[in-house]
Amino acid sequence: MGALNSARAAAQDQSTEDRPHVILSIERRRMVTTGVILGMFLGALEATVVGTAMPTIIASLGGLDRYSWVFSAYLLTSTVTVPVWGRLSDLYGRRPLYLGSIALFLGGSVLSGASGSITQLIIFRAVQGMGAGGLVPLGMTINGDVYTARERARIQGLFSGVWGLASILGPLAGGFITDHLTWRWVFFINIPFGLAAAVIVALALKEPKRLQRPVIDYAGTCWLAAAVTLLLLVLVEGGGAGMLTHPLMIPAVAAIGLFIALFIRAERRAVDPMMPLSLFSNRVVAVGSVTGMLVGMAFFGALSFVPLFVQSVLGGTATQAGSVLTPLLLGWVALAIIGGRLMLKIGYRPTVISGLTLLAIGFVGLPLIGSTAPRWVLLTDMGLMGAGMGFVTLALLITTQNSVTRDQLGIATSLTMFARMIGGAIGVAIMGAVMTIGLASQLTAIQETSGSSPDEVARLVHNASALIEPASRAQMPQALLQSMQGALGGALHKAFLVSTVFAVLALLSGFMLPAKGAVTIEYSTES
Repeated sequence: MGALNSARAAAQDQSTEDRPHVILSIERRRMVTTGVILGMFLGALEATVVGTAMPTIIASLGGLDRYSWVFSAYLLTSTVTVPVWGRLSDLYGRRPLYLGSIALFLGGSVLSGASGSITQLIIFRAVQGMGAGGLVPLGMTINGDVYTARERARIQGLFSGVWGLASILGPLAGGFITDHLTWRWVFFINIPFGLAAAVIVALALKEPKRLQRPVIDYAGTCWLAAAVTLLLLVLVEGGGAGMLTHPLMIPAVAAIGLFIALFIRAERRAVDPMMPLSLFSNRVVAVGSVTGMLVGMAFFGALSFVPLFVQSVLGGTATQAGSVLTPLLLGWVALAIIGGRLMLKIGYRPTVISGLTLLAIGFVGLPLIGSTAPRWVLLTDMGLMGAGMGFVTLALLITTQNSVTRDQLGIATSLTMFARMIGGAIGVAIMGAVMTIGLASQLTAIQETSGSSPDEVARLVHNASALIEPASRAQMPQALLQSMQGALGGALHKAFLVSTVFAVLALLSGFMLPAKGAVTIEYSTES
């Protein structure tokens, strides 16, 4: 009798584990999935479509000196708001927050398209970024609500495929719209996709009524936003060799430390903390966040500098530099789809470690690629990195979702993206500083080997972009060109070595994941 009761209890636990948080009819679930996919397509498209149109936008509005801030404003607000959207969705429900993020994103898009100056565009891009901070993480959280633990792995592969498709179409769509319509439609094109996503989710997603009124942790939210904003400002605006010696660096670091300390204090006192510190007592969440940050430091750092290596050192065109990233993207999408099914058979930990191993192998090979290496070697390396990312990002996300209770699902899902985004910003800044310092250290060597004047060499070292443009390269003396390419190649190899260290540390961190992720009891509601 005891054995029979144990078997029944185990079967009941398994049944509870395999139930989604929100139970919907098949038709409603398909509609919700369609709406979330449209929202994810919207976020992914925006991440790539604007870059193609920016030269035309600058020609129309002016403000070349503030070019980078069109991207930086979007990056700042989208990163800062990711955990805020996630936690608020835990307190108020996914549906109203998801619709709110779409509304904010579309409002920023309309205003960006109507901008009459570069200053207006920067401000409205910041508004757009605030909405974008909720689009993808809330979509993934809704996915975690309406699908079972086993189904999430499969459906997440579909989302990865949509993201990859949007990333491919983005630059093409941006160029076509700019050439045949006007750059303003690069922003207006978001409206039909966003409205469709909002209407579908509003009609199909039904959540349980929340009887208790949540207490908003305003203090924790403000202190975290201040710390992350200042950190990103330091990394984005000071991400060069001079940032270490800048007179404002010490006060900025001190302020970041103070804001973090105030944030931790506020979280310990809050009734409903914005980011519950108890979340990090969950080993899957804690180790997964560290691993995700290290992966972001390695991956996005390399992603930013590989095209520069192709154009400046290998002498490739912008098209060739972009095409080098194609195997990376295809590998990411393909292995995310495969990884979802593989994880159900071999478990999440072997899947994560397999992905981290592929990632590390790709990064180990990157610093070894010289100027005479065959093109297929670099393409293979990119493919390995993309395959590794496909395994890692999917497995860490699904396992994190399965390791927390429903009232922490939003913040836990957002935390996986937040850690990777912060890691990417840090990695780009560190690798940029290493490259700049490495290039500056070759000043004397370039003068001696090329026979050029110190002023000319110094100008090129501080404006290495001259190596990117074919016309500029053609006007340079051959000896100077070869010396500069060799020096920049050496500096980039040092930067790639740094990213390799990050990738290896991420692999070591992956082994610290528990052998089995804790799957918590899931809650449900009838539609």
